[in-house]
Amino acid sequence: MIESSSTIVKISYIGIGSNIGDKLSNCLKAIKLIKRIPGCRIMAQSDFYRTEPVGVEGQEWYLNGVISLSTSISARELLQSFLDIETCMGRKRKGKWDPRIIDLDILLFGNDIINEEDLIIPHPRMYERRFVLEPLIRLAPDLIHPLLGKSMAGLLAGLSEQGQAVLRTTGK
Repeated sequence: MIESSSTIVKISYIGIGSNIGDKLSNCLKAIKLIKRIPGCRIMAQSDFYRTEPVGVEGQEWYLNGVISLSTSISARELLQSFLDIETCMGRKRKGKWDPRIIDLDILLFGNDIINEEDLIIPHPRMYERRFVLEPLIRLAPDLIHPLLGKSMAGLLAGLSEQGQAVLRTTGK
């Protein structure tokens, strides 16, 4: 956390994914739109990874990545901005496991722990998902999960690869 005289700036890690259409273009468009959010600045971006869908069969593979950003807005405001971006890009929220043109998830928001009906931070399943941890450790391998007390690299080392194929791509 960085403090100035009037605002608190937090470092947030955001998961980005798509499994419909031109996945790379979808992810890059979302990043461009995130750059326009007042009070947010992208600090780093991982490579993208081609990833096997988790929890469902018969869908296209995803393209996933992670960005870090500094933000002076609240987690709630950030969530609303992401929902607006998803809607603007054509995401339809029908079912939990449906394909999506874009998916933006707040993985971490500083060291904050938030447990509300529609906003849970840290992301509740990030520690068990290779498609989150692989790109995240490229940005912050020593980052500690605020609830589990383990580094992201340590969490990844403890995961099985079965059913979670993750292949690094060249697009950024």
